[in-house]
Amino acid sequence: MNESDPRTIETVAVIGAGTMGHGIAQVAAGAGYKVILRDVDREILARGIQAIERNLAKGIQLGKLTEADSDKTLQHIRGTTSLEEVSSADLIIEAVPERLELKQEIIREVESLSSKPFVFATNTSSLSITEIAKVSRHPQSVIGMHFFNPVHIMRLVEIVMGRATSEEVRDVALEVARSMRKEPIVVRDVPGFASSRLGVVLGLEAMRMVEQGVASAKDIDTAMELGYNHPVGPLKLTDMVGLDVRLSIAEYLHRELESESFRPPAILRRLVSEGKLGKKTGEGFYQWNDNTEGARGAHPL
Repeated sequence: MNESDPRTIETVAVIGAGTMGHGIAQVAAGAGYKVILRDVDREILARGIQAIERNLAKGIQLGKLTEADSDKTLQHIRGTTSLEEVSSADLIIEAVPERLELKQEIIREVESLSSKPFVFATNTSSLSITEIAKVSRHPQSVIGMHFFNPVHIMRLVEIVMGRATSEEVRDVALEVARSMRKEPIVVRDVPGFASSRLGVVLGLEAMRMVEQGVASAKDIDTAMELGYNHPVGPLKLTDMVGLDVRLSIAEYLHRELESESFRPPAILRRLVSEGKLGKKTGEGFYQWNDNTEGARGAHPL
């Protein structure tokens, strides 16, 4: 592959079929790429494919897609539990849990299996791209592509340049993001990048307001949705992202930035310890129905 020519990206592999992974696979397939969606867990992989099918069906219902668009997207996606199949891709995007060691291990494994050049993109929302790339034999080909949830709706992709990332790989990531009908921004590799640093501190402050009895979770979200035109309030968004994910990111930013703004509130730690992780468990700051996109009521705190 000639890394300076984004047209050579034909196959995109996505590692991790969870909330972010299956969304990335959907938009990549919708852009016409051949997509390999890989997860170690067959059940999670099956749920990821089913979620894509539901998203496409809803798009048809809303008049945003045709049946032909849906069929074409699904035909471009192949699910697998094999990492060997991933090694044939031109662009590999990992969307696994936010653990540095896990992401580094994936780079090592894929590089040991592949004899061809490829771009490795991490969907991390806060971890250092430079640190992730340290284990790579080709750190110039490692970049951040931070998508937003729900991936098939949110337009932003944060392109994060590690210390060694080449301009050619940056251009590949930009072109791929645009082909997915996303609006990419380029940021430097600093803790929290641009979006997480702002978004997490807003969410943590909203949690403190709930702790202090300022207002209910629903009313705080409504304030941001109607007062500041946010499409989703910070607490509902936390539920959608996952409270465990938000806690991990907050702990990392608190440690790295040494700022009290990022100290995780007690309410967040308590909900995570109780297994109330948001939409994926049915309860967080809101109660969630399995078949609804919205919350049906504020969590009694």
